[in-house]
Amino acid sequence: MADTKTIMSEAENRMQRAIDHLEEELINVRAGKATPNVLNGVTVDYYGSMTPVSGVASVTVPDAKTILIQPWDKKMIKLIEKAILDSNIGLTPSNNGEQIRLTIPPLTEERRKQLVKQVRQEAETARVSLRNARRDALESFKKAQKEGMPEDEAKDGETQIQKLLERYTKLLDAALDRKEKEIMTV
Repeated sequence: MADTKTIMSEAENRMQRAIDHLEEELINVRAGKATPNVLNGVTVDYYGSMTPVSGVASVTVPDAKTILIQPWDKKMIKLIEKAILDSNIGLTPSNNGEQIRLTIPPLTEERRKQLVKQVRQEAETARVSLRNARRDALESFKKAQKEGMPEDEAKDGETQIQKLLERYTKLLDAALDRKEKEIMTV
């Protein structure tokens, strides 16, 4: 028989993982500001193994609209450029023979609305994960009650799970609001 502490701990871990995943996804949404995270999914063939761009070059952000990629091996410039173009991140690289410059274009109003829509979909997916964690915990309490857990302890656990869901939902809403403001700020 599972005890209240175990059920609560498992539910909280699942809820925290859902929030962490949401925040990772939100970081990857480009909001018109230069960030090295834009290149997270871009890999380059580096002597036979697929390596992230950050593994073959230094990636810096000299200003809010520019990402600078300085390959450690000059032969990698063409490969990095090709990888960026093939990755569909919506940026066109330009190089001067020594480094690659990515200029972040300003976002149009329409593109901002698309990004907000995308961010809300990610948040909804996280919301579903939170509710699934609550549902599974409630089922665990019902099962534990059938196996001998006192009824009042099971009911207290159900109340605690609901409070936990509300707490994590507030965290989710706060992350969503921050990202929406970031996207809509011109």
